[in-house]
Amino acid sequence: MIATIRNHFVVSEGRFGRVLVSFMALGFLALVAAGIAAGWATGRNEAHTRSVNHTYEVELAIGTARRLIEQGEASRRGYLLTGNREYRDAYDRWTVALPDALHRMQLLTRDNPRQVDTLIQLHRDIAALLAQRTRTIAMVDAGQDDAAVASFRGETSVRRMMGIRSAFDRMATEERRLLARRDEAQRASVRAFYAILALAAVLLILVAIASLLTVMRYTRDLAASRDDLRDFNDRLEETVHERTADLSRANEEIQRFAYIVSHDLRSPLVNVMGFTAELAAATAPLGELLDRAEAQCPQIVGEEARLAVREDLPEAIGFIRTSTQKMDRLINAILKLSREGRRVITPEPIDVAAVVDTIAGSMRHLLDERGVALDVARPVPGLVTDRVAIEQILSNLIENATKYLQPGRPGEITVSGEERRDRVIVAVADNGRGIAAADHQRIFDLFRRSGTQDQPGEGIGLAHVRALAYRLGGTIDVDSELGRGSTFRLNLPKTYAQQDSQP
Repeated sequence: MIATIRNHFVVSEGRFGRVLVSFMALGFLALVAAGIAAGWATGRNEAHTRSVNHTYEVELAIGTARRLIEQGEASRRGYLLTGNREYRDAYDRWTVALPDALHRMQLLTRDNPRQVDTLIQLHRDIAALLAQRTRTIAMVDAGQDDAAVASFRGETSVRRMMGIRSAFDRMATEERRLLARRDEAQRASVRAFYAILALAAVLLILVAIASLLTVMRYTRDLAASRDDLRDFNDRLEETVHERTADLSRANEEIQRFAYIVSHDLRSPLVNVMGFTAELAAATAPLGELLDRAEAQCPQIVGEEARLAVREDLPEAIGFIRTSTQKMDRLINAILKLSREGRRVITPEPIDVAAVVDTIAGSMRHLLDERGVALDVARPVPGLVTDRVAIEQILSNLIENATKYLQPGRPGEITVSGEERRDRVIVAVADNGRGIAAADHQRIFDLFRRSGTQDQPGEGIGLAHVRALAYRLGGTIDVDSELGRGSTFRLNLPKTYAQQDSQP
């Protein structure tokens, strides 16, 4: 069920992430489109503004040139009719300003072929008009007023002025046509901009709604999964409590069984050891009897009887004694483990460094005899646990380190400790012969040993250490390499927690 819940979360979370990324991408694209549309519309507005300003400038230039021509014509007529010098001066001013106005019109309309054609014709008509005006002005200046008036009446300036006005009108009409077309293009661009904005807004709204619905659905699924997980945890806790209680009962049964079996085994073992002692005691009279028989009647003593009494029987009794002693030690080890499992754990504050110092004091003769240096890397974090168990664990590890030394190298043992969160790791490192990688786990099994068996022992020490570590809520492991020493690490809770299975 854990795998099912985990897969459900993984699939839902992955799908949720992909959906949200897709919606965010769509929203980003909508914003990008809106930004592009805004930039495009802004550019179009700027272009339209420039076009409108250009049109207004052209119309202003047309109006200025037209006004100068009309004012020049009025000043000329006033000068011809009255001879007043002020009209003459005004005419000169308008005539001088006219070329600049025509030149500005030319610059502003040079990109429009229609305007350029009209402006060419306008230049010809204005040039003819100015030439005629110059002749009549010269007549008045020469005092030929009658001739000047007669020339004015006979000239075609009226038709020419009408043609000039018509040309100005065409140019103004062309600019208004361009302005209307540009206005329509501007309105079309504005409509397109609003359409893009509306589409982007609709897309953003849809993305927001879809994202909201997805989040709501994911939240509902998450809440449902959390409820399922909480229910599963509740059931799991109940199951763990039940299994723990079963294991505790089974462990107690195993301990009682081991105690009963080891106790029952001792009865026949004691009998065997007793009868073996009697047999050993009986070998002395048999030997004496054999000696008298050989002295008095050597012919009745056979070689087989002699070998049986002097060699076979003592050797067999020695083998029996060796086996019974070994069995006695094994039974005692089983009883020790059984009693340790039934002992009540009593937690108390412990100074690990002080415990190591005490152990070193009790083993000083052994350390000095074997030339081993024991060092404590202070400070060592303190523990709240069972003192007896800690002393037994460290004593066993330190004693093993003094046993399995590397020949030709002075022994060094270092005890250190560190705190990791709410646990303390106590390390016992040595520079001894080391342990093969294949034996790193099996050395903790009962009656299992590693390497050359040149030291006394039954293979129960590390099994006892592991059992004690488990009872204290911890673990023990080893890091070792042949010829380079070993490091045993005891991992314990900083504060021992009383277990339900504790008797």
